[in-house]
Amino acid sequence: MDLITLQKVDESNFIACFALKLHDWQEQFVSHPIRSLAQAYVYYGQCTPFAVCSGSRVVGYVMVIYDYDEETYNIWHLMIDKGHQGRGYGRTAMELALSYIRTKPFGSSNRVLLTVSPENHTACKLYRSLRFSETGRFDEDEVELGLTLK
Repeated sequence: MDLITLQKVDESNFIACFALKLHDWQEQFVSHPIRSLAQAYVYYGQCTPFAVCSGSRVVGYVMVIYDYDEETYNIWHLMIDKGHQGRGYGRTAMELALSYIRTKPFGSSNRVLLTVSPENHTACKLYRSLRFSETGRFDEDEVELGLTLK
């Protein structure tokens, strides 16, 4: 397996991010990178969008955003292309995103939040295996999970 890296989305890889596809049944769980990159443009002072790369090939997308009001980091829109799922790329992308957050690119918080649909069993299993736990809060039909980095 090639080395998995996170590369900031830029002019060299944004089209590859736009081309990422999910299985039809997964589309209800994750926003498309086009929408996510539009959000990244609006929130440019507090977020970093990443292409998940296997070698030089874009296999996924994830965005890290900082909430200055709550002083927390958030992970948004993690997705791995349907042709590359089941190979550990999602876990590695999450581990790399958490490593990035540990560098405190936007603020000094150690708190990381994300939301997930309870029906997205694969994602729930991944996040819980990384020690995320329910915060007791919800965002519409998604449950919020949190982790305090050490």
